[in-house]
Amino acid sequence: LPWLPQRRTWRAGRACGSSSSATPAPASPASSSPSPPSSSPSPEQKPKLIAECQAADAVVLTYACDRLSTLDRLSSYWLPELRRIQLKAPVIVVGCKLDLRDDQQNSLEQTMAPIMQAFREIETCIECSALRQIQVPEVFYYAQKAVLHPTAPLFDQEAQSLKPRCVRALKRIFILCDHDRDGALSDVELNDFQVRCFSAPLQPTEISGVKRVVQEKMPEGVNDSGLTLTGFLFLHALFIEKGRLETTWTVLRKFGYDNEIKLRDEFIPTSVKRAPDQSYHYLCYRRWN
Repeated sequence: LPWLPQRRTWRAGRACGSSSSATPAPASPASSSPSPPSSSPSPEQKPKLIAECQAADAVVLTYACDRLSTLDRLSSYWLPELRRIQLKAPVIVVGCKLDLRDDQQNSLEQTMAPIMQAFREIETCIECSALRQIQVPEVFYYAQKAVLHPTAPLFDQEAQSLKPRCVRALKRIFILCDHDRDGALSDVELNDFQVRCFSAPLQPTEISGVKRVVQEKMPEGVNDSGLTLTGFLFLHALFIEKGRLETTWTVLRKFGYDNEIKLRDEFIPTSVKRAPDQSYHYLCYRRWN
């Protein structure tokens, strides 16, 4: 059910995955001995590296789970460097060699919390083991997800709220779906919305579940007529908080929005002469965009 959060997440829209089922392999003397942090790129390499980062759709930074000095290097050099060059692409932090992770180490959440707090551009953090094939596909999944369903256009990490352009777009969508213009989406209207966006109807129990979730957290989000605009916006903020950005992006794209949450040209009216039954839709386009 696209309406309800399902994937395990940590913090708003930023998922962290780890595996407790992995049995760490005995560390060899070579792997347990300390090694110096990786050096910065040479002056000759740096311009090329910067150009490649700026052209990238996403940047994956890796560290070794059995050598925390490599994680320190991310926060002391690489993340500040990406910020310095004003990187626009999402950043994914990946801990490699999960099979060599010390059971006495802090959890991934405890380790990454201060780093993600300091560097909001980090979209996702996850640990994996190529040797044991633990969560390797998930690394690529989250990298693709960060590109296809980015957080930045939708959500302000500092304010922990939907961004104004996202709010305007969702308001327009709500108005277009509120066919009887009563300021709330009835069960029928919610089902029509679901079918239009996700090509699957909602069962009555699922609709009741959606409204119950909203009412428990935000009573004004539901009234006798159905789901209000406040509740509609709350649901989408909840999706993002739970890491379900694909839900909100699917809705936006179905209603004509591009990756910058701007209406595509074919959805923008070109004439002020509208039939009587189209005038309201025209006003919605004009008002919310």
